[in-house]
Amino acid sequence: MQAYLLGIDIGTGSTKAVAVNYKGETFGVSQHYYPVKSPQPGYSEQEPELIFAAFINCIRDIVKQMGDGPSAISLSSAMHSLICVDQNGKALADMMTWADARSEKIAQKLRDSDAGAGIYKTSGMPVHAMSPLCKLIWLRENKQALFAATHKFISIKEFIWCRLFNEFQVDYSIASATGLFDIIQLKWNDEACALAGITQDKLSAPVATTYKRDDLNATLSVSLNLKADTLFIIGASDGCCANLGSFVYGPGIASLTIGTSGAVRITSPAPVYNYEAMIFNYPLNEHAFVCGGAVNNGGIILGWLIKNFLAKQSPTATDYENVFGEIATIPAGSEGLIFLPYLYGERAPLWDTQSCGVFFNIKPLHTQAHFLRAGLEGLCFALNHVLKTLEESSAPITQLNISGGFITSTVWTQMLADITGKTLAIVQQEDASAIGAVFLAMDALQLPRPVDDQSADRELNIVPNQANHQTYNKAFLIFKRLYNDLKDTMHWVYGESQGH
Repeated sequence: MQAYLLGIDIGTGSTKAVAVNYKGETFGVSQHYYPVKSPQPGYSEQEPELIFAAFINCIRDIVKQMGDGPSAISLSSAMHSLICVDQNGKALADMMTWADARSEKIAQKLRDSDAGAGIYKTSGMPVHAMSPLCKLIWLRENKQALFAATHKFISIKEFIWCRLFNEFQVDYSIASATGLFDIIQLKWNDEACALAGITQDKLSAPVATTYKRDDLNATLSVSLNLKADTLFIIGASDGCCANLGSFVYGPGIASLTIGTSGAVRITSPAPVYNYEAMIFNYPLNEHAFVCGGAVNNGGIILGWLIKNFLAKQSPTATDYENVFGEIATIPAGSEGLIFLPYLYGERAPLWDTQSCGVFFNIKPLHTQAHFLRAGLEGLCFALNHVLKTLEESSAPITQLNISGGFITSTVWTQMLADITGKTLAIVQQEDASAIGAVFLAMDALQLPRPVDDQSADRELNIVPNQANHQTYNKAFLIFKRLYNDLKDTMHWVYGESQGH
């Protein structure tokens, strides 16, 4: 039985565990799912106990698969969650997820204030409803009894960590995603805490992303069939871990992921600030920051296209193949048809919850296949908008290390290469966040990380078609101008729909 490390990514829809040997090779995977509840419009909640159960079951599955426990377990986690707990770490209410938008008006007011820019500069966190800072203000104003009864305000990773070790601790990376943390001083920010109406003792103690413990709760140790001194590394956020797991370390390289949403990230020795575009800056460790932007409208756009243009409620693998086959029959640029993909509002770089989707320049020649292709192009344009904004604020990017389910589509990946004009490298087909957590465990144990041999292999890279890139450059200018031209109308229509 060879020694192995276990990376666990605590996501919004599921928790996934990946067993990796010291060479970086994957040997076992387990995944457990749980629901998201939306009791009212704008609400997004989950039961912390279900997520903890999934976490425990992932460990049990891997130990059973491997026949023995891991040398170390390291954690990755979704950002921006908020749980009100008592002194024993028991949740007093359901968790608010990153997608909870009930504090939208609070976020907009803060962003428009003089304090907003200062909070962004100190925290590196976009001023947005997803921020626990804004969620706390909402709770203080709307749930006074719950707010007053809360012993600590914590994230889902802190909730699990407290169950493991009976102590409230948070890594620098997750702390930075609250809007309450000073990413340079690596401590809680008194000004932000005051805005939230709390003091620092209402938050967990910040620690490095390589912080480790070997004093697991004895009952859990026996229950999980783990050695009593099994090492646990607190790890980082899913975005930071994904960069690490995608080998995005040095200059000129960015990661691009597409799941339900999407994101573009670089790793930088210093924060990259842009208040208008709200580039995020999350510490990976004491010497590196993961900087970038996330979009709301990723793979969810493809699902919407298939459901509404092809009437496929539960598309099969064959349905997806047929869609990409149709898209491939249409030339780059969809013969002038352009799609703004803001069906669910937008985060970076627009930060506009009132934006909406738009098909523009519809002509008699445009068929169903044109609309499908334009829809996918619009998604890629939105990610390219984040990429260009990031380049303008930092340094040129020559290579995109890509991950997510979309990497299996040659049509989609070639389209992305042609739109961005960048070489795409598929460097990690397993869960990049869980792998990144393993790499942090290697750092904590002073083991050498695996070297990325694939990104240098030109046969595995996707190179842009320069003729298509020129076509897309012209379309991208229209794409950006179109949003600016329609923004006021979008907001007026949104206001009318809300009865304003």
